[in-house]
Amino acid sequence: MSAKKYKVKLCDRKYIKDFIETWHYSKNINGLKSNFCFGLFNNNNLIGAMIYGQIAMANVWKKYVQKENQLIELRRLCCIDKTLKNTESYFIGYTLRWLKKNTEYVKVISYADTDYNHQGIIYQASNFKFKGMTNKGKVIVYNNKIYHDKTIRTKYKGKLKPYAKKIKEALDNGRAYYKDTLGKKIYIYELKK
Repeated sequence: MSAKKYKVKLCDRKYIKDFIETWHYSKNINGLKSNFCFGLFNNNNLIGAMIYGQIAMANVWKKYVQKENQLIELRRLCCIDKTLKNTESYFIGYTLRWLKKNTEYVKVISYADTDYNHQGIIYQASNFKFKGMTNKGKVIVYNNKIYHDKTIRTKYKGKLKPYAKKIKEALDNGRAYYKDTLGKKIYIYELKK
């Protein structure tokens, strides 16, 4: 059987939120900007989810494209453990073709988190090109979820977002902590030459 039997659908972020927070290693989508969300279905059962959104790191786009709105980031990708061979590459391939046909983005960037022994094999299988490593950094661990260290500075209309305030308080009272990271592998896919 082929992974092509699965159906990919554009969907609402709310629809895939719990799935990603269950199946993705970060267990988290707080603060994640999402332009496009996709679900992967087997007989109407959600078995995979993916989020593309604005790039997380300011000014990274300058290394890869001429304008910020030409680069989008594959922010989350996860599937249940038991899927057919090549499911993730089929899922990625479908969404890349969709982006190419329906958007003006020129390139997609994604990262493989070496802290979780992710090497980017699925990106390589999907024709992404390896572009090097990010610098080592820090993340915040709170309630077994991982947050970028800029989380505690996330504002809306000039005020800290409620979850940012909550995590900052947890850091202050010791319920959350900083963890050093090794850096991530950077991968780029060209949608348009």
